[in-house]
Amino acid sequence: MISFSSLDIFIIIAFLIGIILIGFLSNKKKSNSNEEDYLLSGRKVGLVLFVLTNVATWYGGILGVGEFSYKYGLVSWFTQGVPYYIFALIFALTFAEKIREAKLFTIPDKLENIYGKKVSLISALLIFILVSPAPYLLMLAQILKIIFDIDIFFALIISAVSSSIYLIKGGYKANIWADAFSFFIMFLGFIVIVVIANNSFGGISFLINNLPEKHLQITGGTSLTFIFVWFLIALWTFADPGFHQRCYSAKSGNVAKKGIIISIIFWMLFDFLTNTTGLYAKAILPNLESPILSFPYLAQEILSSGYKGIFFAAMIATVLSTLNSFIFLSATTFSVDFVTRILKNYNSSKSSNKKFINRFFLKYNFSENNNSGNIVLFTKWGIFFSLFISVVFAYFFQSVVQLWYLIGSICIPGMILIVISAYYSNIRINNSYAFTEIVFGLSASLIWIFLRSKNYSIFLNDIEPMIIGLFFALIIHITGIIQKKSQTN
Repeated sequence: MISFSSLDIFIIIAFLIGIILIGFLSNKKKSNSNEEDYLLSGRKVGLVLFVLTNVATWYGGILGVGEFSYKYGLVSWFTQGVPYYIFALIFALTFAEKIREAKLFTIPDKLENIYGKKVSLISALLIFILVSPAPYLLMLAQILKIIFDIDIFFALIISAVSSSIYLIKGGYKANIWADAFSFFIMFLGFIVIVVIANNSFGGISFLINNLPEKHLQITGGTSLTFIFVWFLIALWTFADPGFHQRCYSAKSGNVAKKGIIISIIFWMLFDFLTNTTGLYAKAILPNLESPILSFPYLAQEILSSGYKGIFFAAMIATVLSTLNSFIFLSATTFSVDFVTRILKNYNSSKSSNKKFINRFFLKYNFSENNNSGNIVLFTKWGIFFSLFISVVFAYFFQSVVQLWYLIGSICIPGMILIVISAYYSNIRINNSYAFTEIVFGLSASLIWIFLRSKNYSIFLNDIEPMIIGLFFALIIHITGIIQKKSQTN
């Protein structure tokens, strides 16, 4: 049982109130009806804010980081850190400026320009699932449940309100200022616990003497296949909607490129802090029944009143900064990639039901002449819709790992190559091949998940669904490139 003093509770509540106030005060405009202002802060985000929000939104699964480092040691850093540094650097050098120059709003916007409406709509659906706030909503609720000893449903509601209420008014600007505040709290809390652990128990020599040998090996005794799969998962960096959103919002392509490179340095530092915390948890509390709670239990063991409140505020900040970003990304996808795109198709159609539907559109002034206002309004609706779906999923699944596994395995394989090729004409394929690739990448992963659930053989269980999906996507993409080149020759 983890106990909290009144000072700890005060610090945690003060942090939550502070986040909400900063979010509300970040945009003093009475009206924020311009789509670029609301969705991308006017595309004027400077280098400092870019870095702060980019770093803060990377670590939403903080309890998962604790569990991974507690169970496996340094391999946590090698699989959850190193591949992302590599691919983020490649992204910065090859994609950041191109994305900013495109001056679009979302990935499906780009895919519609290159591969047409069908691919765009399917990618929008997959991205909506990928940026679901549900895993992070659940994680924040689990932390609040520990602190306040409340039912998980009420913890989910508090999490939903505290992470979104300021987004409705302030949009992306509120998002990035709240994340900037979270950045400093994140680092403060984990610096506090690492320094106190070091002062109380000792440094490297203590860890060497009290950790299993494999915990201090980079591979942690895991197989090459295990490490390879995690490197494959990190490929998602290239199609990460958050990365694209921040590049679209940057003041310039150079700001986006430099911002990501600087972010890598801060990610390395924060990874050092979180993985060191996980190693101390294993060394000090070697027999935890729930490794996912290794960070909270370590705080209970070594932090005094006040410091514990700071550390729990840091964990909340780490989750909240990702949660609010995913809420806004999800709402943007709902608005720009679904509702607005469907309305455009509707306006160009000759449906016999137009008179009836027009009365509904007219009531809310949904017209092409008021497109900016429409997108902003739809995005606000999208915040509510996304939260409703996320609360339902989080309440009934109540497993962050299960949510991550399903979402990543299903959605990622069919999209990666299509998104990359959208920015490089020499590896583009025809629209029909792109549509086939995204459908087969999705279907292959789904079918493999189903087959594994039936336990037909050990062979099926040893191969991850994502590998199967990527394999089919790669074969189709290579075939598409060959076919396109043969047509042009």
